[in-house]
Amino acid sequence: MSTDTVEYSQSQAFASPCYGNTLPRVFGSPGRYVQGNGVIAQAGHYLSRLGFKHSAVLLSRRSLEAEGKDIISSAEESGLSLEILVFGGECSFEEIDRHTTAMQARDRSVDSVIAVGGGKVVDAGRALSRRLDVPVAVVPTLASNDAPCAAVSVIYTPEGVTADAEIYDVNPVLVLVDTGVIAAAEHRFLVAGMGDALATWYEARACACNPEGINVFGGRPTLAGTSLAQLCAETIYTYGEEALKAVENSEVSDALEHVVEANTLLSGLGYESGGLAVCHAIAQGYTVIDHVHRNYLHGEMVAMGVQAQLVLENSTEEAAKSARFFSAIGLPVHLKQLDIDAGNNEQLDAVVDAALAFPYINNMPMKVTKTNLKEAIIAADRLGLEISRR
Repeated sequence: MSTDTVEYSQSQAFASPCYGNTLPRVFGSPGRYVQGNGVIAQAGHYLSRLGFKHSAVLLSRRSLEAEGKDIISSAEESGLSLEILVFGGECSFEEIDRHTTAMQARDRSVDSVIAVGGGKVVDAGRALSRRLDVPVAVVPTLASNDAPCAAVSVIYTPEGVTADAEIYDVNPVLVLVDTGVIAAAEHRFLVAGMGDALATWYEARACACNPEGINVFGGRPTLAGTSLAQLCAETIYTYGEEALKAVENSEVSDALEHVVEANTLLSGLGYESGGLAVCHAIAQGYTVIDHVHRNYLHGEMVAMGVQAQLVLENSTEEAAKSARFFSAIGLPVHLKQLDIDAGNNEQLDAVVDAALAFPYINNMPMKVTKTNLKEAIIAADRLGLEISRR
């Protein structure tokens, strides 16, 4: 681990106890959110309006050859000078430190960071901006998770196992989402984003029901955060299947616009300000199984976490509803679909142990133990098997 990471870990700077030793309600959001078909072509306009002049652009090699060209061209046309950084593939401390060292060695300091790509590029760009003490703008090229709007970076080992999370004092100053780019991507990514987004409501609800539950900022959830989380789930259930059809045809539709907003904005605001719980704890647990974290997306693992949390809550009808929806759009609903053997106690115990180490699991309004969590995972697996056979 880098020696420069301690100050960024689990900050609760905006959640100091107030009168009566109670926690304040805390809400966070990006400075501006812009979404639409073709907005990448105007990236330079938006960035220059925010005062960006000399920016580090972090993006994957694939993005550099694709939408990155449009962003770079638009930025340069608006008078920005750029330092191009190619992402190495994993948001690890080693990767973050590599780019930080490179930028600190330049003769001219950058005044901003632009992160272009999927969730791990975004997380690395956010971490880089904090180490350079400059604002960050995020241009997601997928709607596969709710990372873009957050003030959080999930850090992995170089091998891809979850290692840490950093919480920052500020969110991105701009999130720019081009739905034309999203529509052109493989539909699996949008579907994974729906799995991640649907968890937002169930986790925020659990946190709100627990008088001691806290959101990502360390404070109590706000009404706004919880309401946005609920709207997120309603939007996914209502428009999810129609949005999937649009992406399968590489088309931008109203349904796709709604779901992209739910996956990115509503889920991002809802999870940070509403709180996390079992859904993400289990998803982080699955990353300890090597072939799972290598072959499956975050939202696919979260979907299985949703099932387990609802079973743990005895929310039988909602567990069945979500499993039917997940099955309809192609998300996993039983362990075999993640290449996990439900009878492999060693693997399941490793997942449960890792999940129990996730701090926000304590947001559940009931005591979560190794026994009841493992039972919930197994019962959710049985439910998913039953629904997938119908």
